[in-house]
Amino acid sequence: MDVSEDINSELADYVTDSFSRQGLMRHLGASITELRRGFCQLQAPYGADLTQQHGYFHAGVTSSLVDTAGGYAGLSTYTRGDSILTVDFTVNLLAPAIGDSLLAEATVIKSGRTLTVCQLEAFTLKAGSRVHVATGRQTLIRLADTSDGPA
Repeated sequence: MDVSEDINSELADYVTDSFSRQGLMRHLGASITELRRGFCQLQAPYGADLTQQHGYFHAGVTSSLVDTAGGYAGLSTYTRGDSILTVDFTVNLLAPAIGDSLLAEATVIKSGRTLTVCQLEAFTLKAGSRVHVATGRQTLIRLADTSDGPA
């Protein structure tokens, strides 16, 4: 994982610890490949169990990855001890997700005291080519001073 210097190591550890508790991400084989303040990139390898009937990555996989990337991009703008939840997100599928892996990238557009808005993008990687397969927008709510751990 590539962690930028613009996010302190304590907050980066908080984000990666939270990510490690996500059962769905574990099931998808996803990992954080890049993290910096206001940005998160996830990657999941291709697997037959992640596809729809044509053999493309399933839209549910794409949506889950971009939603999760957005959540961690948003969390990276707050402090250890806060948590976030998705309020709303929209994903437009632009092309069949055919490739060796799926990348999800999220960039914070605006991090506010309560709400955060993120731009979401998904790409497939195949034989060195990067294909833009989805785009979207997400709104998160900050839960100040609320543990990110299990209830």
